[in-house]
Amino acid sequence: MPVHRRQPSIELLEFMGVVRENGNEQTSLPPVHTPLSYDYVLVAKTIDKQERGAFKKQTEYIEELKKKNLKVTKIIDDDLVFYGIQAPKEIFEKYRYLLKVSDACNWSSDQNIVPLSTRIRIVHFILNHTPICSGESLRDLMKMKVFEAKFCLHEKKKQRELKESWARWTACLQGQPITAVRNYFGEKVALYYLWLGWYTYLLIPPAVIGVIVFLYGLAFFNSSPLIKEVCEADTVMCPLCDKRCKVWQLSDTCTYAKVSLLFDNNGTVLFAMFMAVWATLFLEFWKRHRASYVCEWKVSDWCEEEEELILEILNDVNCEPKEYKHSYLRSTLVLFCVTAMILVIIGLTHALVVFRVITAVLLAEGSWEFLSNHSSGGAMMLGAVFHYLIITVMTRVNRIVAMKLCEIEETRSFAATEKSFTVKMFTFQFFTYFSSLFYVAFFLGRINGHPGGYVRISGKWRLEECHPSGCLTDLFVQMAIIMILKQTISNVFEFTGPWFCRWLKRRRTQKLQRKCAHCYLKDDSEAKQGAELCDNCKLRDWVSNYHLNDVDSFSLFHEFLEMVIQFSFTTIFVAAFPLAPLLALINNVIEIRLDAIKMVTLERRLVPKKTNDIGVWIDVLEAIGVLAVIANGLVIGVSSDFIPRLVYRYHYGPCANGTVTDIDCMTGYINNTLSFARMDDQNIGNEFSASQMITPSGLNVSYCRYKDYRSNEDYSFTPQFWLILAVRFAFVILFEHVVVICKFVAAWFVPSAPIQVKNDRLFDKLNRLKEELRSSEV
Repeated sequence: MPVHRRQPSIELLEFMGVVRENGNEQTSLPPVHTPLSYDYVLVAKTIDKQERGAFKKQTEYIEELKKKNLKVTKIIDDDLVFYGIQAPKEIFEKYRYLLKVSDACNWSSDQNIVPLSTRIRIVHFILNHTPICSGESLRDLMKMKVFEAKFCLHEKKKQRELKESWARWTACLQGQPITAVRNYFGEKVALYYLWLGWYTYLLIPPAVIGVIVFLYGLAFFNSSPLIKEVCEADTVMCPLCDKRCKVWQLSDTCTYAKVSLLFDNNGTVLFAMFMAVWATLFLEFWKRHRASYVCEWKVSDWCEEEEELILEILNDVNCEPKEYKHSYLRSTLVLFCVTAMILVIIGLTHALVVFRVITAVLLAEGSWEFLSNHSSGGAMMLGAVFHYLIITVMTRVNRIVAMKLCEIEETRSFAATEKSFTVKMFTFQFFTYFSSLFYVAFFLGRINGHPGGYVRISGKWRLEECHPSGCLTDLFVQMAIIMILKQTISNVFEFTGPWFCRWLKRRRTQKLQRKCAHCYLKDDSEAKQGAELCDNCKLRDWVSNYHLNDVDSFSLFHEFLEMVIQFSFTTIFVAAFPLAPLLALINNVIEIRLDAIKMVTLERRLVPKKTNDIGVWIDVLEAIGVLAVIANGLVIGVSSDFIPRLVYRYHYGPCANGTVTDIDCMTGYINNTLSFARMDDQNIGNEFSASQMITPSGLNVSYCRYKDYRSNEDYSFTPQFWLILAVRFAFVILFEHVVVICKFVAAWFVPSAPIQVKNDRLFDKLNRLKEELRSSEV
């Protein structure tokens, strides 16, 4: 049998500082039998504080547990009664045997031990699948307030170790002890933090390059001919709204033009291509690191649904399997409901557009001169804040709808329910976050019409226009506000909320008696078989865990959803916001420790779940990677002015047809993008009043300019418009094909599992088969 070697991928992560594993850390779960702490605790009101019917159900449920040979210890504390639940050794022996004879799980776990994390998972399943005579399960009894709380207990010693090595702010720039996290919280939580740590580390290159792209735009801040043309222009622009808005000078928007160039420059094209390839490399290398860790933990072939089947047998040896079901009627109903929900979310985007249009008009017609002069910018920022409020409300609505749809589907197992819920919830959240951004990126300023033929809402309010310097700045502002608000506010509430709730609970209860010396020594040493804490110390432990904030099966889901939405922001519209990776990097450095502190010290212990991957999230991330290629190609080709500038430089500008001149090739570009609207045209005369055509200096003008490629006579599109449109589509097709090819090459070049992982699994299976053969011959 070959000597066990650590996986090179794990050593690489340790060298890079992503993880920090102790060389002697046990990669297999520690053989801990923990009689000091009970496997699970239920909390209920005493009979004096509870209706007699509820108390009867409570007693009946406890009796059902006792029939399954679960040890139940009852301790009363004021108006609360605590039930400590501990499963007998026989249940775990059966679990080990069933694992050994199962199809998928037999190769995936060390059969000689049952650690506390596994004990908790088994007892958790039994409690949730034990009904009383009337058919109510523990979940139903919790809703009926028969029981106040249910939770598994933190282990004080390991809790302190994790707090010292991981769950503290001073460890922000240190690697994570992933194996220790796995031994305490289970593989599912450990893989989340491993993924988050790898994602955060790999954000460093795009964050640096994004800053360079930003500085590249900053370098030409004052020397760019485009900015000079805007800032020195005496061009008179058409009114931005009806009635009170007047013609204005293009030079008034000099600052806006400078900001636009920071994010809409030639560097963003290469950056968008880099980010598309980066997303692929990130996922491919993640698959390698995941494979290395699950091989070390011996869960490569683990099947959650098969373990659930084993747990059903442990709970009831006469159980019938929950059969797979499929109904075309239910599938059609779910599809219809999902479509209807997406249409509702898109309808909210339309409402947001109307809000921005009406706000711009109200600000322009208001009495405040500053807001009146900057009505478009004010409406854009207020629209972004309103969008954030819609996101906050719809997140709750989306969760409720997704759960109801999962109930309609009647999935067979919790793993299937979780997968279905994840796909639906992410779909709803994606449309909630990005519908407005897609409007700003691809429709704003392109469907608003022209002077004399403006598109109006209800025939009254004009749609918004883009700035002459381009529409990309609007997209940047929208993204920046949403990202900053989301990350800042959510992190503040995510930490202060649980901290304040725990502080409030402790204030309302009397101070607990200190742990006795005898139990203190027990707790800090390896417990002997059969040893227990005294009732006072048990109660102290249970009450302290009761005061922590509640968690549920979807607690980790919310953390994943938050990070995947952030990944979407970082990749999909990165061409409009090169600083997004930097903001994500800063947020994630804080997020890792915030989540760790919250999980270790502020919340009840999550039920440890065994798994070998991050589930359907990997498919979601790959879909985002493909969408990022399409979206960034469209942003550069359609939303930005990259293509119009390119066409002007080589076909219409001073350097057209290879002509060499002493002036910059982009001189006159802004003027080339503006069309004329003359007051002697009847439609224009009806559109604008005479008072609107007076400049701030008092000059009465007979024409104004607007951004578009239209004829001065009949307002039809010019040949230049059609040429630019053709080049735009050609660029999008070329960009997407080149980047997709690069993605496929990168995915092929980086295997999803290291060779040593494959060889280790091969030798492990061979040795197990030999061992089985030897044991059968004895």
